[in-house]
Amino acid sequence: MKHYKYLWAFISIFLMLIAGCSNGIEIEGDKILVQKRVGEENEYEHFKEITDKGTVQKVKDILESTRWENAEVSMAYPPHYKFRFEGNNEQSELIYDLWISPNKDKVELVIEGEGKYVQLSKSKSAKLFETITGIRLSDVE
Repeated sequence: MKHYKYLWAFISIFLMLIAGCSNGIEIEGDKILVQKRVGEENEYEHFKEITDKGTVQKVKDILESTRWENAEVSMAYPPHYKFRFEGNNEQSELIYDLWISPNKDKVELVIEGEGKYVQLSKSKSAKLFETITGIRLSDVE
């Protein structure tokens, strides 16, 4: 009986660790729809559609390995880009808003309606931005 208490304690701790390591964001879809802001207003136009499975997986890997913060943020201006995943004729409910830092070396992401925010490292920012836009982050005007 004493051994069962230890087993249950071990299982409970293990499950809490697994739950704590999960970012809780499930990304589904086999293509990415990217929109770019038009002018200074909150208006967007279709920019790019990514259907290459390797490229889509690369973006998923970056987003899933990111430590998202629970935060409601208010930015000074609308996002530069928005993107979402789509699959089986259904769009994901998760819309990712992307802002480019003034130094053009980092990006900040917010998941609309989820209260999730992150500022990516320089390397992750460059990789993600170039993957979804085809433009080097340092070349943005």
